[in-house]
Order: sequence, then C-alpha cells, then structure tokens
Amino acid sequence: MITSPTPPQLPHAAGVGYKADHFDQIMAAPGPVKWLEIHAENYLGAGGRPKAQLIALRDRFALSVHGVGLSIGGDRPLDQTHLAQVKALCDWVQPAAFSEHLAWSTHEDGFLNDLLPLPYNRTTLAQVCTHIDQVQDTLGRQMMLENPSSYMAFSTSTWSEPDFIGEIVRRTGCALLFDVNNVFVSAANLGFNPQAYIEAYPLKYVREIHLAGHHEDNSHDATLLIDSHSAPVCAQVWALLDQVLHYTGAQPVLIERDNDIPAWPSLRAEAQKAQNALAQHMRVPA
Repeated sequence: MITSPTPPQLPHAAGVGYKADHFDQIMAAPGPVKWLEIHAENYLGAGGRPKAQLIALRDRFALSVHGVGLSIGGDRPLDQTHLAQVKALCDWVQPAAFSEHLAWSTHEDGFLNDLLPLPYNRTTLAQVCTHIDQVQDTLGRQMMLENPSSYMAFSTSTWSEPDFIGEIVRRTGCALLFDVNNVFVSAANLGFNPQAYIEAYPLKYVREIHLAGHHEDNSHDATLLIDSHSAPVCAQVWALLDQVLHYTGAQPVLIERDNDIPAWPSLRAEAQKAQNALAQHMRVPA
C-alpha cells in the first residue's frame, strides 16, 4: 500500500505542467518552480516508472492533478470506472488540488480525444452541476473547474460564460481554475473583449491560473486561434494575467506546454517570468 504525507497547499508561486523528459532536470535545478501539475489520465495504470517518478516528485513539490477525461459537460452519466480510478490516484498522491474542464468528450459509447464546448442554458447547467457534485462527493474534496477555449458559440445559450460559471460555483461550491490563454483564444475566435470578460468573471473563486501558448490557423477565411499548448505564452496573454492578478492577488500560476515540448531551461525561464509577474501582486486581493 502506498502512503503519503499530508498534502501541502499549492503555493502562490510558479508551477509547470510536468513532463517525464524533464524529471532529472526538475529534481536537480527547479529554479523558480514550486509546484507541478500532472494529467490524471497519464497515471491511472498499475504502476511502473511514471508512478515511481511521481512518488519522488510528490515528496519534494506540491502537486495538482488535472483531469482531462471525465466529460463534466457531457449529456450522459459520468463513467464510474474512470471516476473510481481518478479517486484511487488522488487517494495515494494526496494532491494539493484537483481540477477538470467545463467541456465534454463523450457521446453515446464513444470517447472523443478533445475538450468540446457546450451551450450555456438550464439543461446543461443542471447536467454540469450534477456531475461536479458527483465528482466532489466521490473524491471527498473540492474540485476546480476550468473555463474553456471556444471556436464557436451556440444559438441556444441563454447565459454568458462568466455568469454560467458563477452559477455553477453558487450551486456546487466548487472553485475555479482560470485559464488566461483560453480567454484570449475565445475572445479572438468569437469576437468579444477579453478585458471585459475578465471584469465579468467570478474571480474571487479562482484558486489556480493557467498560462499557455497557441497557434494561428489561417486555412479558413478568418484566422482561428487554436489552444495547442505548443508555443510560448504571448505578450497579450501576459498582459491579461496582470489584469487578473490585480483582482485576485497572487495565485498559483502554471505554465502549460503539451506539444513541441521545449528544453527544460526554456520552460524554466517562462516559469521565472510568471514568478516575476506574481511578485508584483503579493498582497491581499482587491
């Protein structure tokens, strides 16, 4: 049986999404990195090297577990086998935080390897809240919900995204993971003002912040931004982070990189940039 110490809280400092290729360098020279995030679905197997590395990391860093496959926004019941596996992972890792996405990835008996958007109306609100309640009850912990990146809007939506997410928090008691790049991507694709979105967002419930890069798809009549996590964080997203931190004060800030993974010194340098931004907001939130 694997046992673990009492989990630390996520520090209000820079973290990175963990990649196994960086293990030795993270252990030897973490720089400003004080915490790590893992994708739950990479660790649902029986054991082996990935879990051995995770034990070593857990003993040194605070960990956040980020789910990508529960399909919180799906129109069918949650996969109870998958949820039980996530619970087993959280039980032995004892992470400082667990999060999932406001998105869906299941349909009938299939699983789609994507995080797809949903309309914001009473029907989907009830579904999402039921699923979050089930996750929190099963895990025995509060979860964080991440705002999505969007490439289309639904004519059947009757709520704005910030208001919809705020109502989810009110009904379920969940916390929020605020992805700044997702706001920038969605704003560019759907034509809204990202600063106004941030002003309307229920920021007082944010407990973790994500930063990532994206790429431009110019194969259509209009440029489409894709939340690819394949590039450095752009200047506009850094500027939006500063706006968010003005209201939230310092929070745990993560650099995500899931494609075109750079060498560790490059990722560590981005984490240092996040830490420098946080240093300007080490105060009580406004």
